[in-house]
Amino acid sequence: MTHILEYLEQSARQFPDKPALVDETQTVTFSQALDASRRIGSSLSLSLAKGQPVAVYMEKSVANLCAFWGIVYAGGFYVSFNTQLPTSRLKQMQSVLQAPFVITDEAHRAGLEEIFPSHRILLYDDLVRSSIHHAQLSQIRSHHVDTDPLYANFTSGSTGVPKAVVVGHRSTLDFIHHFCPLFSITHEDVIANQAPFDFDVSVKDIYSALATGATLVLVPRPLFSQPQQLLDFLCEHRATTLIWAVSALCLITTVHGLDYRVPETVNKVLFSGEVMPAKHLKTWMEHLPQAQFVNLYGPTEITCNCTYHIIDRTRSYPDGIPMGQAFPNEDVFLLDGEDHLVTAPNVVGEVCVRGSALALGYYRNPEQTAKAFPNTPLNPCYPERIYRTGDLARYSSLGELHFCGRKDFQIKHMGHRIELEEIERAVSNLPGVHRCCCVFHSEKHRLYAFYQGEPTPKELRLQLLPTLPPYMIPNVFRQVEQFPLNKNGKIDRTLLMKGAVSRG
Repeated sequence: MTHILEYLEQSARQFPDKPALVDETQTVTFSQALDASRRIGSSLSLSLAKGQPVAVYMEKSVANLCAFWGIVYAGGFYVSFNTQLPTSRLKQMQSVLQAPFVITDEAHRAGLEEIFPSHRILLYDDLVRSSIHHAQLSQIRSHHVDTDPLYANFTSGSTGVPKAVVVGHRSTLDFIHHFCPLFSITHEDVIANQAPFDFDVSVKDIYSALATGATLVLVPRPLFSQPQQLLDFLCEHRATTLIWAVSALCLITTVHGLDYRVPETVNKVLFSGEVMPAKHLKTWMEHLPQAQFVNLYGPTEITCNCTYHIIDRTRSYPDGIPMGQAFPNEDVFLLDGEDHLVTAPNVVGEVCVRGSALALGYYRNPEQTAKAFPNTPLNPCYPERIYRTGDLARYSSLGELHFCGRKDFQIKHMGHRIELEEIERAVSNLPGVHRCCCVFHSEKHRLYAFYQGEPTPKELRLQLLPTLPPYMIPNVFRQVEQFPLNKNGKIDRTLLMKGAVSRG
C-alpha cells in the first residue's frame, strides 16, 4: 500500500453501508464518503498541480474530511485552517503556504476575503456536485509515490512565524499500520474524535477509522466546556475509543464528571500532549476498570507518536508514567550535549528519532528543516536523517524512558538548573490540588505556580518545604478556576505568563 486513500477504498468495499463519519448534522457511509471525495478530487484536478497545498477553512465536520480526501485524490495535500484562529494568524499561515485555493462553505466565505482572492475561494457544495472523472483520477494515481505529501500542520516558530510540518503518505501509513493492531482497533469500534483537525492527534482518529472500518464520531467543540453534555454524548454514541489530549480528559475529572455519568462502552483511552496527572488518571481508571489506558508520546514532526506505554494497573508509578517503548519501525534514542549516545540510567539526553515516521520537513523553510532534521551524528558513513525533538528524557534503573521536560522548560533559578515538570508533579500530588502548571519569568527571576484546588498559597508552600529544596519552591502561587488552553487543547503557558507579568 502506497496511498492513504487505499484505506478508504478498502473499507468502502468491505463495509459499503456502514456508518463511517458522524457529525452534528449528518451520518455518511463509507461508500458515500468515497463518492463525495472522488467528486471533489475530480473537480480540483482540473486546476490543481501535483504536490500543491490546498487550505480547508470549515468547522470540524463530515464535509471537512471529504474535502481533505478530495484534495488528496487530486494529487495535492491538505492544510486545515482552524476557524477559531484570528485573521492575522491565518494570513501568516497563508504567507508560508501560498496555497492556490481554499475550500470553505457559505457560512465562512466572508472570513477569507482578506486572505484569498475571490476566484481562489472554492465552495464545498459546488465541488461535491461535480461528476467523477475516473480516468483523470487514475492518471493522477499512476504518478503517485508514497513519499508524496499528505497534509501539513502548523506549529509555532521561534521567530514568530509559524512553521508548516509536511507529513507524507508513507509515514502515516507506516504509523497507522502498527497503531491499530497494537491497541486492537477494529471495525467494531466507535472512535470519538476530540482533537481539532489542525492538531495531529486527529490523524490517529481519522486514519484508524479508515484503515479498520471503525465509525468516526466528531465530538462538537462546544461540548468540551460542558462536561455533563459531553458525557451524555459519549454514552449516546456508544463510544469505545478515546484518543484525547490530556487536558480534555482532565476537564471531565476536574469537575467530577464521571460521578455524574460513566461512558461504560469506552474500552480504550489513549492520551498524549502533556504529562497525565496521577490523580486524574486514577479517577478515570477507577470508573473504567476494564478499559486499557495508554500513554503516548511524540511531536508532530514524527507523525503522531513514537513511543507508547500501556498502563499497568498493578504499578504505582512513583516516578511518573514512562514514555514507554518505541513503535515498530521507529528508533528512539538519547543524545547528550556532545552528541554521544546515552545508554546509562539517570543521564538526561535529548530525544531523537529515526525511521519512516519522520515528516518530510518544514514547508518553504529549508533552514529550519536542516536544523531539526539533521543527519545523525552516530552514522558518518551515509546520509541518514533523524529528528531532534528538543525534549529531554532519561532511562530509569529499569531501562524505561522517562520524560524530563523540554529544553526550553529547563530553567536556571538561584544558580540551579530546574525542570519545571518536577515542581508541577510535586504540587499536583499535594492533597486538595487538582492540577498545576509552572512558568518562569527570566527577567524578574520569579517562578510562578498556577494551580486548581482548594489549599491556600501559604498552605502549599508549607507542604512543599519537606519535599522540595528551597530553590525549587515557587515564588508565587496563583489559584485559577480553569487553565487557558491553546487551539490544540494544551495549557497555554504564554497566556499564563502574561497574567503573571500583569499582576506582578
